[in-house]
Amino acid sequence: MPVNLLDFDSKRLAGFFAGIDEKPFRARQVMRWIHQCGEADFAHMNDLAKDLRAKMDACAVVEPPSLMSESTATDGTRKWLLSVGTGNGIETVFIPETGRGTLCVSSQVGCALECAFCSTGRQGFNRNLSVAEIIGQLWWANKALGRSPRGERVISNVVMMGMGEPLANFDNVVSAMRIMLDDNAYGLSRRRVTLSTSGIVPAIDRLAAELPVAMAVSLHAPDDPLRDRLVPINRKYPLKELMAACKRYIKVAPRDFVTFEYVMLDGVNDSVEHARQLIPLVKGVRCKFNLIPFNAFPDSGFRRSAPERIAAFRGGLMHAGLMTTTRKTRGDDIDGACGQLAGQVQDRTRRRARRTLEASA
Repeated sequence: MPVNLLDFDSKRLAGFFAGIDEKPFRARQVMRWIHQCGEADFAHMNDLAKDLRAKMDACAVVEPPSLMSESTATDGTRKWLLSVGTGNGIETVFIPETGRGTLCVSSQVGCALECAFCSTGRQGFNRNLSVAEIIGQLWWANKALGRSPRGERVISNVVMMGMGEPLANFDNVVSAMRIMLDDNAYGLSRRRVTLSTSGIVPAIDRLAAELPVAMAVSLHAPDDPLRDRLVPINRKYPLKELMAACKRYIKVAPRDFVTFEYVMLDGVNDSVEHARQLIPLVKGVRCKFNLIPFNAFPDSGFRRSAPERIAAFRGGLMHAGLMTTTRKTRGDDIDGACGQLAGQVQDRTRRRARRTLEASA
């Protein structure tokens, strides 16, 4: 069966060429063709010898996920539903902004962590994505978006904030990020690749050792009882352990802070008192808060906090000297905003069936 070259970072691609009796520099050439030129047809790689192209044709492919559907929001946000086989589809979102373009990339089909306010978690979980399926989202988006009038790539930043928990698919996510950072591929800096995690502490330490990129942490609560309910992984890795891991990570991170993401849920975690409780929690952790107005989805059970409550919460944090921003909601009219990604998940956890039974009981 042919191997998919999208699965290979530079080290593995060099090993592939060694295995077919070719010199390692071929890996750099082919990386540039695949990722910089967006080329999937070996016949078009015209600086490679014909016999090499024939060898590659016999044992390899460049096969990204295929398009199932796409939609564009009124604000220019674009969302692609990409097929990853056996009835599963993942969602990838492009957010255009002045001076930059951000691609939100998925790491799993569904998510096993089941955060209470997240549509992806409601869909259940099927499997981890392969390296090819992760980097294939960036490959696909670059092809779809083309280049700017100046010949520059439209995508300047990547955030691992789509479907799934990236650190629960550690090896494949790290390999895909290595390709994102590779000068022969996408050439992004570590500051422009952000990984968002719900807080798997051992994997945070492992990421710090292997490939520290910018990091965002889904916090969403100032104490363990509330976070246990909203972010169930907290029961395994409570806030004291998570804050300690963040301090360790900052020592090697490309940015000298972590971003704490905090979804604003009306009457749940959005009071001024909740903001006050966050201040001692993050003491000694260089950080920035990003407040996220809740984005609704069917039967969520939550409401978005009123603007004045968000403003008061933000004011409480800023008064304490904590850098705080409120995220502008983008793409919500196509269900492409934070927390709304659902994709198409053949759930192996029977989570949706369980919820249906609970609702009818």
